[in-house]
Amino acid sequence: MDFNDIIGHEKIIESLKNAIRNNLVSHSYLFEGPKSIGKEKIARVFAKTLLCQKGGDSPCNTCPSCLKIESGNHPDFHVEYPDKDSFKKEQIEELQRTIRKIPLESNKKIYILDDVDKMTQQAQNSFLKTLEEPPGYAVIILLATNGYSLLPTIVSRCQVVKFTSVEKHKIEKALINIYNRTEEQARFISSFSNGIIGRAIELSKSDDFKLLRDETIEKLNIVINGDKLKAFSVSEFFEQNKELIDEIMDIILLWYRDLLIYKETGNIDFLINRDKTDLISCQCQKLSKQKIMDIIDVVNRTKDDIRSNVSFQLAMEVMLLKIQEV
Repeated sequence: MDFNDIIGHEKIIESLKNAIRNNLVSHSYLFEGPKSIGKEKIARVFAKTLLCQKGGDSPCNTCPSCLKIESGNHPDFHVEYPDKDSFKKEQIEELQRTIRKIPLESNKKIYILDDVDKMTQQAQNSFLKTLEEPPGYAVIILLATNGYSLLPTIVSRCQVVKFTSVEKHKIEKALINIYNRTEEQARFISSFSNGIIGRAIELSKSDDFKLLRDETIEKLNIVINGDKLKAFSVSEFFEQNKELIDEIMDIILLWYRDLLIYKETGNIDFLINRDKTDLISCQCQKLSKQKIMDIIDVVNRTKDDIRSNVSFQLAMEVMLLKIQEV
């Protein structure tokens, strides 16, 4: 793997390459951004480049160092994860002991710490000592979803690299060319993943997600066409898939977003669920623009209710009945 295998984040990659070319690599970095956005993948390629025996701004993928990193056997490359739910002080103290030992095969030692926003306060205070006086050969890369959970003194000693969503057209292109998705599948997944490339790739490989989407849309159609008793039977689907409710609610919102756009424009080019155009057209004939907007409001309120720990079953039943009513 090298930088050419990364989808998106071109500016970040070029900045890291420039640091290598100009010998301006920092001793500590904070890669900050949503989970599955690509932080760890870029961190690994960056580390691989720094340890590559060819000394370029990209890994050669052929030298012993590159091959050892790919196989997970390089003695100067370390990736650390939280112990269960958090990084504890004992973990950081062990890291501090190993980081003081000089590199065995390279002129650098690279440490990647994932999910550092799960580092306890004690661990952060202990880790700060390492960041204040890191060994000259050490490069530490911290990966965090939210840097605000870290001590300001830790953040101030890192070069902060913020990761943002990958453009949808780049995700679509990758899903079609690399993962053999159809244009319609790639369009839906890229929109659903909200620019988070790792999530898009995971969803593109999942047959379960395709089935979940199809079944969710089928249940919505039953609610729109059925009676109130059927609405209660559909609620069982939500109960059975309770652990996937975030995905289901997002599928529902994207569905009614498409209905609203088609109602307004009649143009299928703007649809995310373009493979369901016939059903979208059929439902649009039954629902006014205002009713579709009311449904979107109902779904958003239900998402808030779920986050507020309102009875799950009650929230689902109320949502389905309100969708039917509007």
